[in-house]
Amino acid sequence: MRHDAHAGGAIASLTPPSLTLQQGLWLLAAAGVTLAPHASYLPWWIITACASLLGWRAWLLWQRRLPPHRVLLLLLTLACGVAVRQEYGHFFGKDPGVALLALLLCLKLLEIRRSRDVRAAVLLCFFLQMAVFFEDQSPLIALAALSGTWLAVVTLLALADANAAHRAQMRTGALLLAQGLPFMLMLFLLFPRVQGPLWGLPADATGARSGLSDTMSPGSISDLSVSPDIAFRVEFSGSPPEPSARYWRGPVFTRFDGRTWRAERPIEASTPFYTPSGRRFDYRITLEPHDQRWLLALDFPGAGAGAVRGDGAGAGPIRFTNLAQALLPRPLQSRSRFELSAWPGTATGLQETAATLTAALALPDGFNPRSRELARQLAAGAGSDAVILDRVVSYLSESRLTYTLKPPLLGRDAVDEFLFETRRGFCEHFASAFTVLLRGAGVPARVVAGYQGGEVNPIDGNLVVRQSDAHAWAEVWLGGRGWVRVDPTALAAPQRIEAGLAAALPEGEDLPLMMRQDLGWLRNLRHRWEALANAWDQRVLGYNPERQREFLASLGFGKVGWPQLVALMSGVGLILIGGLMAWASWQRRLQDPLERSWQVFCKRLARAGHPRAPWEGPHDYGRRLALALPRQADELLRITASYARLRYGSGANRADIRALNRQIRNFELQ
Repeated sequence: MRHDAHAGGAIASLTPPSLTLQQGLWLLAAAGVTLAPHASYLPWWIITACASLLGWRAWLLWQRRLPPHRVLLLLLTLACGVAVRQEYGHFFGKDPGVALLALLLCLKLLEIRRSRDVRAAVLLCFFLQMAVFFEDQSPLIALAALSGTWLAVVTLLALADANAAHRAQMRTGALLLAQGLPFMLMLFLLFPRVQGPLWGLPADATGARSGLSDTMSPGSISDLSVSPDIAFRVEFSGSPPEPSARYWRGPVFTRFDGRTWRAERPIEASTPFYTPSGRRFDYRITLEPHDQRWLLALDFPGAGAGAVRGDGAGAGPIRFTNLAQALLPRPLQSRSRFELSAWPGTATGLQETAATLTAALALPDGFNPRSRELARQLAAGAGSDAVILDRVVSYLSESRLTYTLKPPLLGRDAVDEFLFETRRGFCEHFASAFTVLLRGAGVPARVVAGYQGGEVNPIDGNLVVRQSDAHAWAEVWLGGRGWVRVDPTALAAPQRIEAGLAAALPEGEDLPLMMRQDLGWLRNLRHRWEALANAWDQRVLGYNPERQREFLASLGFGKVGWPQLVALMSGVGLILIGGLMAWASWQRRLQDPLERSWQVFCKRLARAGHPRAPWEGPHDYGRRLALALPRQADELLRITASYARLRYGSGANRADIRALNRQIRNFELQ
């Protein structure tokens, strides 16, 4: 007998796991939806490995096969750990941690043998749903995380009751999430906010950034201009300036080595080096992280600039430079908002230093000889720098240069090749050649990079400036006028300044799909999505400590610290719990009184160790109870028979239901 029992136990351990097909499908769906958002940044081999492991588990589930041997799973786990170590060089930090969690989730699905394994897999899903927000916090990612959470909850419900209808489990899962929504909102609005990104690590702090750099060479901006990514959004207090005045200032290049322009270290001060004048524009700018200190302010920022808003900029005031820039205290590594003012008509550099003007004349020896000879010819006989400027502008206007997004590669003497050979270029080619000609003619000039233009979103009225709006222009110093902006690109493609990049390109040059303006439905869809994303950024992701204080002040609370916030959360939490209890009581009163009595009876017996199976009707349940409790068999059979008669008969009146209630109240387990 002992041998048979032992053999029976061994055979039982080898039988297929008790995970039903429906439970397994719910779990696989939860894992798949949880892992999907991570595919945008995880290495390709991790994505392939996860997909293969999920497919393997689905095949095992469909074929009702046993899980792989534990030794094989152990070897796979070690191999994944070694591969992650090779990929990242370490196991510490966000990226290798998320990669390991993704692989461990898929491996855990392969070893499921008991219900606790399912619960462990669901917990891994919850961790990964949270981890995706370290990379992306867009509305789509939030929706994906919510969907994954709902599927994970439904998986737990299916694990608790394998025979329940899947529609009922879906409804119950949604109801549970809805019941948690008030508590989530309470914590979001009232929980003390911590200034800075999650875990003190700016998102993608070590990753590559899309944006301007502190150098400019042929092709650097044209490569950037095929990107539809948003650089920043602007909300003006009144009407925005005309498109031709929308110059957003970034790095200023004064040093030139014959091919590449480089920015010099500017002199910083707490106030501008010029006196703002003319019409003032007040606006709020929301900058995407670009890992530089440039504020990309509208020319020209003045002393009216407001305080820094957002986590990425950190503490400290905005700085102004002798190059008419506005700088942040430190490189921008997270989305941040700023309130600024601009005076486009301001004159800058009226009292420029001799050292600055000398630097703005420097050209390297031995480079671009034809351009320098042309500059000397244009300067011959000119009575002033203004005359030289006019001659250079006239020359470029009459040279039939072509504005193109795909300029040819240039060699050592890039300016010579552009002016005299290829004659095709993007904004950096025009700005560089224009500045070299002026310097060669003895007129101080420099190159400025930034963004020009922008598109007004008709849905929310914000001005959207994209990476494709990246631009370079020139500034010329003239006595009595200071630094004067001249945009050489406008000489060959004036549409670029007035209508944007798409209008200026020659026929036959196609833009990426998301930048095309001729597809009205696509443009409208993009506007709606970007308006939604902006609202999400401003109202949800932008809910920082300052906005929390403003919200509490609007409710009548003054200065609120952590103790007051904890007390407020406790009070609101108790109110919510009381409300849910009242709602549950109301739902019970709405329930069928006959069904309520039957549920009370079933729960009493379940607590005594005799639960009713989901498939058992009242008669089957009564017969099983009679066998289990023979001393009370008659009373149990009467109660179950009465319920069956009232439930499935011609109808039950109140007197019959009261009689059944008395039977149930008087019944006592022995």
